[in-house]
Amino acid sequence: MKAALGLEDGRFIIGDGFGVDGETTGELVFSTQMSGYMEALTDPSYHGQLLLFTYPLIGNYGVDKENFQSSRVWSSGCVVHELCTQPAGRTALSQFFEEEGLHGISGVDTRYLTISIREQGTIRAGLIVGSDDGEEAVKLARSAPDIRNQALIPGVSCKEPSHLPGSGPRVAVIDLGIKHNIVKSLHDRSADLYIFPHDTPPDELMGCKPDALFISNGPGDPLQAKEAISAVKNLAGELPIYGICMGNQICGLALGGKTEKMKFGHRGANQPIRYKDGRVVISSQNHGFVVLEDSLPEGCEVTFTNCNDGSLEGFEDEYLNLYCVQFHPEAHAGPHDTEKMYFDMMMRRLS
Repeated sequence: MKAALGLEDGRFIIGDGFGVDGETTGELVFSTQMSGYMEALTDPSYHGQLLLFTYPLIGNYGVDKENFQSSRVWSSGCVVHELCTQPAGRTALSQFFEEEGLHGISGVDTRYLTISIREQGTIRAGLIVGSDDGEEAVKLARSAPDIRNQALIPGVSCKEPSHLPGSGPRVAVIDLGIKHNIVKSLHDRSADLYIFPHDTPPDELMGCKPDALFISNGPGDPLQAKEAISAVKNLAGELPIYGICMGNQICGLALGGKTEKMKFGHRGANQPIRYKDGRVVISSQNHGFVVLEDSLPEGCEVTFTNCNDGSLEGFEDEYLNLYCVQFHPEAHAGPHDTEKMYFDMMMRRLS
């Protein structure tokens, strides 16, 4: 089964398709992680994007459903160099894609595409599985909407509030597309979790009488999360507020800061960041937007900085009791350098 990957600049690549016949579009982004491909594919933050893995062999341990970060694959499509079709002991990724009606392409020079994205920036792409019509794939790419103009959050957020009981501090969670392991990291520390849809107004959030507000990760441009920004703006100073990934961006915007789209973003499980005390730790990341450090108001302190490009990876405002990080401390997939560091700090402050 052939497949064609077309780019909006007119280039196309022919490879081998896996999954089912059909077509899909999205922003083409790359992740540098060497394992944890199922965690990435099921991360709601990849909604609206075609996910390219830089590691040359994907699928070698099959589909590990116990590590899914949501109930389904959210990435629009998957791009790999070599696909393992006979892993030991588990369902093959190709079989899973076929069963779930998903689209993928293998036999692709992912090094070439990654270098291209690093030099030119992320690009819209179209994937056709079951055809080698590259020109049609280019037309498909050019028809794809800019990710900044898409309302992706409603599709990944919960539809109704839910309660996950715990004996510890009560935390109201705004679900913008939260990963399972963030919930697990909080609940493992006995947090009493009330999880709300993305557009829940402040008075409903406060109805559960929370000890803190938590803003989750999510897909697309943070400016699309208008209700969450409004909620943080209204509740800042009334109770402690914490945020991860898009949650970091929402808090920055709520305080009057600015965000911008990055050239190619940070995606992978091997991203070095420097804490304010000089320590360097390795983090898992998935974001294409960033808070501009110089735009944050007086009182905000930068806590983490990216070692590669100097971008902001976390900030806090002790007067407002607001603590955010841009990376993913829940460590799934990724290293455990920051899991205890962030969540233990959060629980200590709330106890």
